[in-house]
Formats: sequence, C-alpha cells, structure tokens
Amino acid sequence: MHTLPIAPILIGALLSCLWLNVRRTLLALEAALAQARDVARSTQHLILRPLSRDLAGTHVCTRYHCAGSESAIGGDLYDVAVTPYGLRVLVGDVRGHGLEALRLTAATIAAFRELAYTAPDLPTLVTHLDKRLAPELDAEDFVTAVLAEFAPGEVRLVNCGHPAPVRAGQRVELLEPHVPVPPLGLHPDPRQYRFHLQPGDRLLLYTDGLTDARSADGTPFPFLPEVTCALREPLPDDALDSLYDRVVAHAGARRADDLALVLCQPAESPARIMTATRRTI
Repeated sequence: MHTLPIAPILIGALLSCLWLNVRRTLLALEAALAQARDVARSTQHLILRPLSRDLAGTHVCTRYHCAGSESAIGGDLYDVAVTPYGLRVLVGDVRGHGLEALRLTAATIAAFRELAYTAPDLPTLVTHLDKRLAPELDAEDFVTAVLAEFAPGEVRLVNCGHPAPVRAGQRVELLEPHVPVPPLGLHPDPRQYRFHLQPGDRLLLYTDGLTDARSADGTPFPFLPEVTCALREPLPDDALDSLYDRVVAHAGARRADDLALVLCQPAESPARIMTATRRTI
C-alpha cells in the first residue's frame, strides 16, 4: 500500500490559503482605491463648480471635462471672484495628476479666494499667490495660471506660463504676453497687460487639453479655426458645448488630458446701449 507524501500536500494547501488571502487583500485594496477615487471626483466637482451667470456686468460660463476614468483626477482649475477691484478670473493647471494634483488644485483655489479680494492689482495678487503656494509645492511642482480682471472696455491679464486667452469679436486672436513669465512656484515676475474689449467681445480662457488634442493619426486640433466657429454660437453655453464637441470629434478616445473652459462676455453698459439707440433713431 502506497501513501502520499504529506509535505507536498501541506505545501499545496498552504499556498492555496496564501493565495486566497492575497486575493482578498487585493480586492479590498481595489475597493478602497475605487472609493477614494469616487471621493476625489466628488471633491473635484465641488471645487470646480459649474457656472453660467452674470457677475459684475460680465456673463461667465464654465465647463470642466475629464479625459477619461484613468485621469479623472486632474490638475485643471478655475475660479472667479467679484472683488472691490472688479471681476477677477483664474484659470490654471497643476503639474501632474492624481490625489496630489487635486490637493494642489484645492490649495491654489483656496489661496485665490482668500487673496483676490485684498490684492490691489493682478501683479500683487500673483506675487502673493506664489508665496502662499511655495510651502505646498515640491521642487518639481508648479502651477501654470492666467488671471484676468475686467474693467469697463478692457481686460487686464497676467499670464504665468499658461496658454494665451483668446479674444473673439470682429476677429479672433490670441492675447499673448509680450514677455514670458514662469508658472507659480517658479518665482514669476508678474507683468500686467491691458487689452481693449469692444461691446460683444468674448474672452476664452482654457487649459492645454484644448491646444494639445490630437487625432488618431497625430494631427493637431485646428485650434483657432475651431474656436472661431464655436464662438459664433449666440449663447455662451452653446459656444462652449460646441467647442467641446469639436474637440471630441477630432481627438475621440485619444484625448489624453482634462479640459477646463471659461468664457467671459462683458455686457454693454447702459450708456453705450443708449448711445447706440440714439444713433439709430
């Protein structure tokens, strides 16, 4: 009568138990990670609240689109503040993705909300933002940002390494800074530029998910022509929806980055409306 060796049976049973424990641990970790991602997405949606309303004489419309589930926690950000100095708008992009990017996004928006109401001008606001964020940033971290401040007939801009805003009116053009300025976290020397706004002009601020979009064969998104077509839509909400549809039609599933869009359209002042009416009589 032959007996089976006991040692291999015990080893096999041990390995089976060990694998079951490892599998349970992996499943628990996956569930915890999924829950953390859900919480992070909810937090991100609360931070980047959608907006479509008149603020201090300017209609502001916003959109935020995730590139996909794997990058649903991104570093794109925007915020607005009606301050004693006028309507101020921030659009930015934190380097990287994931929970760390979300933390820096929240820190940047919190700093903007605190400082936007007291800084007398945009260069001072940028300087204070940079100092406030310095303790939050590691050596390789930075935040590209563009800040806009609206006044009657003009917009003031400070651009810290961010894609240039688009002014759309009688023509569509990039409002490029004359001198490049580094992002927040890299000690920018902020410079303010003023641009005239005609009645009916729109200002589009965005993140690089718009300019960096590529088709399946690598063709770049035709940025200015598509923006020009989209901004012909009469309503700001429809214009942003049209622009996003155009990006998706071009890039499809290859869209690799999140996208934040902010469209600002100053209203005509009563004085201008009355003047225009008198001239038509």
